[in-house]
Amino acid sequence: MAFQPLRIERIRQAMEKQNLDVVYLRNLSNIAWATGFEKVFDTEAAHALIITKNSILLHSDSRYVEALEREAKSTQIVIDARRMTHGAVLDEVLQKLCAIQPVQVGIENSLLLSEFRSLEKLFSSRQLSWVELDRFVESLREVKDDAEIALMKKAQSITDAAFERIVSYMKPGMTERQVQMQLDRFMFEEGAEGLAFDTIVATGSHASSPHAIPGDLPLSVGDAVVMDFGARFGGYCSDMTRTVFVGQPSDELKHAWETLCRVNESCEAMIQAGISACDVHNHAEALLAEAGYEAMMGHSLGHSVGIDIHEMPSLSPSNSKPLEVGNVVTVEPGIYSPGHFGMRLEDFGVVTLDGFNVFTQSSYKMFIIGKLN
Repeated sequence: MAFQPLRIERIRQAMEKQNLDVVYLRNLSNIAWATGFEKVFDTEAAHALIITKNSILLHSDSRYVEALEREAKSTQIVIDARRMTHGAVLDEVLQKLCAIQPVQVGIENSLLLSEFRSLEKLFSSRQLSWVELDRFVESLREVKDDAEIALMKKAQSITDAAFERIVSYMKPGMTERQVQMQLDRFMFEEGAEGLAFDTIVATGSHASSPHAIPGDLPLSVGDAVVMDFGARFGGYCSDMTRTVFVGQPSDELKHAWETLCRVNESCEAMIQAGISACDVHNHAEALLAEAGYEAMMGHSLGHSVGIDIHEMPSLSPSNSKPLEVGNVVTVEPGIYSPGHFGMRLEDFGVVTLDGFNVFTQSSYKMFIIGKLN
């Protein structure tokens, strides 16, 4: 992806609505989204993006300057890699502005308290006021553009290819950890630039914990095995869950899986722009209860995906906002019986004016490990 001027324009429009003269961004995902820079940012919080009505300055350090200058070429973004604190650079930007009139500076409410205290001390004599921003950029990121959607579709194609390979690889007796490592390897071989999150592989009763950590438990005949995984491509994530079965599943497991398939299909069919996110979640809960699985999901039906694996909006009972064209969300109903079994089915895709375009291409069919499918 390259620099997207429209994103800066949207930030400035939001600044105008809140009467902000300057926005000081430190959240890495927000900086990556605002700049559109690719293959620059890692996990280190070494960057500050300072946006005014007339300028964009990205302060970093020498470890990143080459990559930043490459990405910033022919853009409006000025790269500053001087050995100064971010606060000192912000001070330079504010000097002229504060000399004219009192200035309002927007800061993310995710900023470390220690950094905010340092800024307060540094600017104690300045004519400025701090404005705490709650999801200021994150709310702009909720609607994905065509470039973002293309990257997530590619990430999902990698994930689908890895799933096809892992179900042929898995055998009874393998451990969760062995399957996890091989699944990760398959994603990298298929073109992943990183993992969207730590891969989940959980078998038998361990799968009743939705975010189980893979260990040395072997895949045993009669188990349902949950695999929740995703690739990262071009800075964007995919997210997918499938449950496979070791040997012929019991009638109980068959019924649970068939229920999840019906719930997933029904929820995806009702998604379109304008429908309330909570209505989709509540529909899933009602269908699960009708099938005998009341209060056995526990988590929200879905969440948005983008630069981060968990973004907004969520398909949760507390989110009454209507979905918008361009929202990218997961649909992931689950059934968890503590000490017994767990299973989950997850797709993700983009909300359209009259439907839901699913990125996930992997089948819902019942994959049975230990026999030809």
